[in-house]
Formats: sequence, C-alpha cells, structure tokens
Amino acid sequence: MQKELRTRAADVFGWDLHPEQEQVVDAVLDGRDALALMPTGSGKSAIYQVAALALDGPVVVVSPLVALQEDQVVGIEDHPDAPRAVTINATRGARELDDAWDAVASGEARYVFLAPEQLAKDQVVDRLRDAGVALVTVDEAHCVSSWGHDFRPDYLVLGEVIERLGRPPVLAMTATGSTPVRTEIVERLGMRDPLVVATGFDRPNLRFEVVRHSDDESKREAVVEQVVGLEGVGIVYVATRAETLVYADELVESGRRAKAYHAGLRVRDREQVHHEFLDGDLDVVVATSAFGMGIDKPDVRFVVHADVPESVDAYYQEVGRAGRDGDVGLATMHYRAEDLGLRRFFASGSPRPATLRAVFDAVPADGAIARSDLAERSGLAARTAGRAANALVDAGALDDGEDGLTRRADGPRDAEAAAGLAKAQAKEREEIEESRIAMMRRFAETSGCRRQFLLGYFGDELAEPCGNCDTCTSGTAYDDAAHGADGANDDAWPPEAPVEHAQWGRGTVMSTEDDRLTVFFESAGYKTLGLADVEERHLLERV
Repeated sequence: MQKELRTRAADVFGWDLHPEQEQVVDAVLDGRDALALMPTGSGKSAIYQVAALALDGPVVVVSPLVALQEDQVVGIEDHPDAPRAVTINATRGARELDDAWDAVASGEARYVFLAPEQLAKDQVVDRLRDAGVALVTVDEAHCVSSWGHDFRPDYLVLGEVIERLGRPPVLAMTATGSTPVRTEIVERLGMRDPLVVATGFDRPNLRFEVVRHSDDESKREAVVEQVVGLEGVGIVYVATRAETLVYADELVESGRRAKAYHAGLRVRDREQVHHEFLDGDLDVVVATSAFGMGIDKPDVRFVVHADVPESVDAYYQEVGRAGRDGDVGLATMHYRAEDLGLRRFFASGSPRPATLRAVFDAVPADGAIARSDLAERSGLAARTAGRAANALVDAGALDDGEDGLTRRADGPRDAEAAAGLAKAQAKEREEIEESRIAMMRRFAETSGCRRQFLLGYFGDELAEPCGNCDTCTSGTAYDDAAHGADGANDDAWPPEAPVEHAQWGRGTVMSTEDDRLTVFFESAGYKTLGLADVEERHLLERV
C-alpha cells in the first residue's frame, strides 16, 4: 500500500492495517477482484473503508441486515474526517432517501450501504450506474453460496447487477468459507481471477463443547440451566421462531435479561433487540440464524446452540461471535440426534413443478424479461418467482444477462422439460445438503478433538489435539481410536487438491487423517473415504 494512503488511513481512521488487509486493498485499487476470508473481528470492514479514500467514485457495500448497515455508518461517522456514508433501504423515508441519492449523485457520499433486495430494483441499479461505482463490496459473502448457511435468493442476482453497474472491481468478505463455499462465491459473483486471502480459521480462545441428550424436554431444561449459570452476555441459537419465544420467556423467568430475535419480527423490533444487546441492556439474545452477522460486540462470552445447526459452516460462523476481544469464549452445542430430522426437512425444499413451469412460460421465447416484471407475468409472489428463476438458471434452462432473463438457446424448449431439469438439479443439491448435515453429525458425535475436526473441514489442519475442547478435557481426543484431521497424509493428498472419482466425478480434498480422507464432490457433497480403499482400489485420481 502506498505511503500516502497508509498515512491518510492513519489520519482519518487511526488505523495501521496488517499485511493481509493491505494486500487486499492493493488488489482492488489495481482493479482486481478479491475474496477476503478473515475471522470475525479481524478488520474486514477496514479494507473497503480505506480503499474508498483512494478510489474515484462511490463504494457500494451490500450488507444483509439494516441494523448492520446502520452500525457501519455510525462507525464511519465516528471519524469526522471520513467521507460521508449513506444507507438506501426500506426503513428510510422519502426525504431521507432523496437526500442520500443527492449525496451519491454529487459525489459527497463515498460509501453506499444497501441490502441485496434493493439491487433487485432497476431504478436503484440505474442511479448507481450513473454515479460511477468504483467498487462493489459484498459483506457476509457466504450468503451468495447456496450451500452457505444463510441463503438469500437476492444474493444470487448480484453477479448480473455488477455487470450492469459497468463491472467495477468486486470485493467479497466473509468470516468463514470452506472450499466449496469459496468456489460458489467466486462463480456466483462472476469474479475474474480474484485474489483470495485466507488468514486462518483457528480461534484458540474459544472452547468447544457438545452435550448429548436423549429427549427434548431434558435438553431444554439443560440449556436454560446452563445459560442462567453462565457469566457475561451471550447468544442462544435455536432452529425455529417459536423456540426463540419459549427460551426467552424461560430465561426471563429465571432472572436473565433476554429477548427473542427472528426474521418474522418487525424491522423496528429487530433493530431494538440489536441495539439493546450492543448497548449492554440485554444479557442474552435467543435467535434463529437471522441474528448475529456483523455483530460488533467484542465481549460476547458464550454462544449456546439449543439445536444442531444445518452445517459446520453455519456453526462456525455463529460461534465466531464469541470472544472477539481475545478473551475466553465458550461454544456449547446441545445435541439430540433426532433434531437432525428437522434440518433434513429444511434442506429438502425446492420450487414446485407448477411454479417452475409458470416462470419458464413467463420468459419470452425470443426475448428477455426483467426480473422486476417476473412476478406479474408469472402470477406468483415476487420471492417465489425469484427463487424459481434462480433454480432454472442453475439448471441451465434460463440465462440471466444484462437485459434480464432469457431462454437458453441450447436449453429445453418447453416448460415441462425445464421444470424437470430444475428438479433434477434440486435433487443433486439436496444430496449435497444431506452430506453437510452428515458432517454436522460427525462433529457432534466425534470422540476426537473438536477443533481438529472444525479446522479440517475448512482445509486448515491441526497437527495435535487442541487441549481446549470437551473431548481433549475428557481424554478421548488422545485415544488411538480417535480420529483427528491432523494432516497425516497431506503429502499424498494435500488439502484443496483436485481429484476425480469414477462415480462422483470432480472433487476437492478437504483434510486427511491417519487412515482416511475427506473429499467434497461437486455432485455428491462430502464423503469420507478409507485410505486403504483409496489406494488399493484406486478410487481417486489426482487431476
């Protein structure tokens, strides 16, 4: 990073960036796309905030939550010499929006925060294009991936939106991202030869524990008892909206300041919970996965999962909200094997054939249709139509270009065939989701070191048990029968090595143990293969 910019960053924000941050800043200033995978609290936001000081044009920041957008704006406003930041979202009144757009058009506003849903509006994209966007930053970029834990359909159109904005450099940022998620982010956003910077996934200050239960009632009692007895503030994650209310009420009755949070609450109510938590007026937030992205609260002491998350990606993203200040943090998952059935139910959803047919028929045979017109033409709700369109694009039945949705020249000619193609693709995705749930089960039931398992999942192995998880404390992690992703066979099968399997096709090695290796296959998800079988039967070929 040039000395002049380094000096200005220190003067404006008071920051001295670390080398990885500077590396990403240099890339985007050179016009290159970049993917930054850095732990929660490592200063990802500083990258685009500093880059904006040297760019000629506004920086668009796509952020999934209104409360998170507001926090980022307040953080920038705390530095009087920083350029102006504005938000464009549904909570703003007409006068506020007019003022924000005037600031963008005049060049006064250098940071523009908005949700992906805003970029689904043609008029928003047009106004940003006219302003000459210099950088598109996608925060919480795992949302782009359909196997990322917080799948939002509107994230999937960002690649096409970026093209319509004149194809400025793209910066994607996330705290966690396994190899499949990284690949999906790059593909979905249409990133071109991106610089990928991953600073490591280990959080040594976090202790990992799993508590097993035989029935739901004893599990609920154990969760409440544990949280009531823990010191400091924390988050309790549950699977359903109804459970947020049940647990929050029980914790309040037991003397803890707790509130529920889920996506079904009014925006004003969600923001109130968010700010009460940040301000120290709440001890515990009981939430679905809708809560926590970008939470800038360093003193969260515990994250308790009352239900098993849908994936290791989701789990690690959520527990990463504890101990951001570097002090001790606790991550406890209360596990009941039967709860996996609920996750399988959530993972099995895909658009109905009639919905797919309606969307395909709404696309002209010899023209294009804007996504904003799709709901009216198909007779479906906007979100339903958008989800079906994404499925048809994924399956190769439709193209999503600058002019809108079109039928692929080499694709199906009728709606029935298009729906069949999309359903087949959805079935493949469901198999992948099943494999992710199976990996979650392996984590919950392993007798080996939990940190070794987690780091191995992300291709970041640990040679010895960590000493800071429940299996290390009990001693089972050191037993000969325990298996940890210790990189024992990395010489032959290094992490991220591309491989080919006769049945499952192309895959990527994730981690190795003394007698097995874990591979992610694009068509079948995660598979754990015995090393002896791999070598004796030549199951894998390096490519």
